[in-house]
Amino acid sequence: MMRSLHFFDDLARTLARHPPMALGVVYPCSVPALQAAARIVAQGMAVPTLIGPAAHMRQMAATAGIDLGGCMFVDVPTAEDAAHMGVQMAHAGKVAALMKGSLHSRIFLHELGHHEGGLRTTRRMSHVYVIDAPQAPRVLLVTDGAVNIAPEIEARRDIVQNSIDLGHMLGMPQPRVALLSAVEMVNPALQSTLDAAILCKMAERGQITGGIVDGPLAFDNAISPEAARCKGVVSPVAGLADILVAPDLEAGNILAKQMTFIGQAQAAGIVMGMRVPVILTSRADPVPVRVLSCLVAAVMIRQGYGASPVARMDQCG
Repeated sequence: MMRSLHFFDDLARTLARHPPMALGVVYPCSVPALQAAARIVAQGMAVPTLIGPAAHMRQMAATAGIDLGGCMFVDVPTAEDAAHMGVQMAHAGKVAALMKGSLHSRIFLHELGHHEGGLRTTRRMSHVYVIDAPQAPRVLLVTDGAVNIAPEIEARRDIVQNSIDLGHMLGMPQPRVALLSAVEMVNPALQSTLDAAILCKMAERGQITGGIVDGPLAFDNAISPEAARCKGVVSPVAGLADILVAPDLEAGNILAKQMTFIGQAQAAGIVMGMRVPVILTSRADPVPVRVLSCLVAAVMIRQGYGASPVARMDQCG
């Protein structure tokens, strides 16, 4: 049974009476990136500062008929310069969040994760998809499908905790976390099941807090109460999961993109574990994904996320 999609509309209503945040858009040298910036302005969500070759961006916008009148510009020539400038602006409190434009993720993530000048915290950075799919029983968070390729157990602990923290900010008081594998029994030959067992014990010992964690769980057991009953899986998470933790980047990426490209899901993506919210869009992402990701970042800011005060327009003049 399909359900109506309203989660992101509800989030937008929570921001209706708040001033727009200051958003740094790093190297938006593509039509979708510029269209997203214009739509973000139109919706009153943020005032973007477009960081990149200003003349080139203006020319692209004029050719495509995009109105960038509500945007500010910081003129730098290359993608590397833009990434460096965006991180500097976040450090200085001139922007409250960063959005990737059309540069390669490797360049962007390298600057974010720089040991001295980046935006690292003590937590491992990780990516979370926020997915509202018509066939899904509820809004789902999927992690990590964009940053950590094959995380070790300490990194996986941070991935789980990051996703729980985001769940709290999005209105999930005690999210249920499913540690995904192909099976629901611990199998020494399948590393993801061993990792799940360790993470469950870490949650029992208070090394992961704020959610209910269980696994290993196969995808069907995590989502469907009926599948869990058929397989005899007794768990406070089985069939009720809010957060799906993939065993590696490939699985997480495929799962999230399958939901968006085939399952008609509305989706957003955010990087957690940084000093500010970071929107890590794919260069192939359509405009709605970019806008909804900015919405999630704005909600995070309103929930107090970030090491520095929220950047407002009077700080960025």
